[in-house]
Amino acid sequence: MKNDKLKIIIGVTGASGAVYAKVLFDSLMQLPGQVEDVAILFSDTAKGVWQFELGNSDYEKLPFTFYKKDDFYSPAASGSSGYDAMIIVPCSMGTLGRIASGVSNDLMTRAADVMLKERRKLILVARETPLSLIHINNMKTVTEAGGIICPATPSFYSHPKTMEELASTVTNRALSLAGLEIKSYKWGEKQ
Repeated sequence: MKNDKLKIIIGVTGASGAVYAKVLFDSLMQLPGQVEDVAILFSDTAKGVWQFELGNSDYEKLPFTFYKKDDFYSPAASGSSGYDAMIIVPCSMGTLGRIASGVSNDLMTRAADVMLKERRKLILVARETPLSLIHINNMKTVTEAGGIICPATPSFYSHPKTMEELASTVTNRALSLAGLEIKSYKWGEKQ
């Protein structure tokens, strides 16, 4: 019998937008009743971007399990581990391109490949502007394979007051797409 709590993989690439990952992790820590396991995959560049953009290395304090990029013995590398969803936030165009091409050259792209082959939720919080036709075609390929492209495009109708509130308009959407119940602004609902 399946547990109601979700097993989730979170990938963080070196695209600009470390605040999205930080806010998503903050939200996940508020949902222990909904989450059984969180596997974290950081690219080397992601750590540097986090430190540059946020001025700290607080990702090291997260209460989740970290896996090295070359750890193909990690549960995330196999469909038998039963992860329900994977969110890559922010997702660089290089990572998106490797996923679209089926190149599993590290644990992040292998885990994404597993999610697609197992028909589980793969949510890519794509972070780039402007987009080239190559980027758009890669997004089309991932979408046709069953992935969800959730652009790092914040909304403003909730009147966010801080950078974190603005980022949460994207990350809450990604967490909701993964199947988690998130308390957030919803258009047309009284607040």
